[in-house]
Amino acid sequence: MIIVNTDYITGRTLETLEIVKGSMIQSKHIGRDIMAGLKTIVGGELRAYSDMINEARAIATKRMVEEAEGLGADAVINVRYATSAVMQGAAEVMVYGTAVRFVQ
Repeated sequence: MIIVNTDYITGRTLETLEIVKGSMIQSKHIGRDIMAGLKTIVGGELRAYSDMINEARAIATKRMVEEAEGLGADAVINVRYATSAVMQGAAEVMVYGTAVRFVQ
């Protein structure tokens, strides 16, 4: 599966199928949340939250790809990510794009 953030794939003619998406709401346990809170006092990267978002992004992308494969897509174009906090220590990652098939 080809995944791009452009509206074309060089050298390919595309047939548009439909919009596909994937999402994931991820949280960290209270122990890591407390440690992250302490880290904000001295500054620096909140590694637990970086890991949380990376994991959620990977799962959301996998879900989008599975939806596209279910449509018989060869690629997803115009891929975009959005992230929002749903509560303290939890975030939603949404990924969406247009599923396309290659025209021979």
